[in-house]
Amino acid sequence: MTPSTRGMKIGILTAGGDCPGINAAIRGVGKTAISEYGMKLIGISSGFRGLVDKEYVELEENQLSGMLTLGGTILGTSRDKPFKNDPITGVNMSKIIKKNYKEIGLDALVVIGGNGTQKTAAKLAAEGLNIIGLPKTIDNDVFGTDVTFGFDTAVSIATEAIDRLHSTANSHKRIMVIELMGHNAGWLSLYSGIAGGGDVILIPEIPYDMDIVARYLEKRAKNKKPYSIVVVAEGIAKPKGVSAASYISQSISEKTGLETRETILGYVQRGGSPTAMDRILATRYGAHAVELIAEGKFGLMVCKDGETITSVPLDQVGGKLKLVPPEHPIVKKSRKMGICFGDRMV
Repeated sequence: MTPSTRGMKIGILTAGGDCPGINAAIRGVGKTAISEYGMKLIGISSGFRGLVDKEYVELEENQLSGMLTLGGTILGTSRDKPFKNDPITGVNMSKIIKKNYKEIGLDALVVIGGNGTQKTAAKLAAEGLNIIGLPKTIDNDVFGTDVTFGFDTAVSIATEAIDRLHSTANSHKRIMVIELMGHNAGWLSLYSGIAGGGDVILIPEIPYDMDIVARYLEKRAKNKKPYSIVVVAEGIAKPKGVSAASYISQSISEKTGLETRETILGYVQRGGSPTAMDRILATRYGAHAVELIAEGKFGLMVCKDGETITSVPLDQVGGKLKLVPPEHPIVKKSRKMGICFGDRMV
């Protein structure tokens, strides 16, 4: 603890969708800030909306106990866009945020969120606020970091769901199609598909041909493979107004005549207690955020580079997506194992 950090007020908020590990990150920030540096932690409610409405509370160290295993976020979240006009007052919310940031007496603000949140964080940093970003999302698509917390838990949940589908698919000799989240990134479907023994994995980054998928599944049936598992990312190309799972399932049925069923895992992927890996990662991210603040370094997003927890400038992160390279090593290895990505026969 140094005299220069004692009494500093660190604000923290969570924005965008919830995911496992957020509370672990809040705990990592709070325990490091209070115990090591003598700082005060100010929890801001409901994302950026809390800074607009001045809804906040000081979090004491004893209030951080028991948070490590909790899913969701104790602070609440929202998808408010700070650089748009407030629907109530008509005033640009970023101006209100800057005003309240000063009135609350914040010395820095830790912003936990995904791509959109990090973009907003970069803009607020450019406006002169002391901002540190923490990357969270089950989609693992935040640019500038090897991995986001929340991803490992979502992979585990999705993999368990696929495991369970094997039983039903085998019992009824069916093709089972499961749709997973991820927006425009296929990381969750790729990892879960491999871990869960998917036979076909369709992701947005690799254009697919339904005729190839159909021929592949027919080949499996002719080779006495009693069932198949098709893992589909929600962001794949499809007609508007229909889910990815429904479209793929219907197309398979029409082209092959094979009995096919679909399921959409949905928000189950985002809930529940974080895995050990996500708890550790979120804790490391939170602790490093405070170290950066103590060193007077701002306008940065904490990230993982190999085994190192480091940081990257927010203005190099905001608005960019980390997508699955079509020639990713995992994709290459999977093809050699006979897994179909819908773009070529194996």
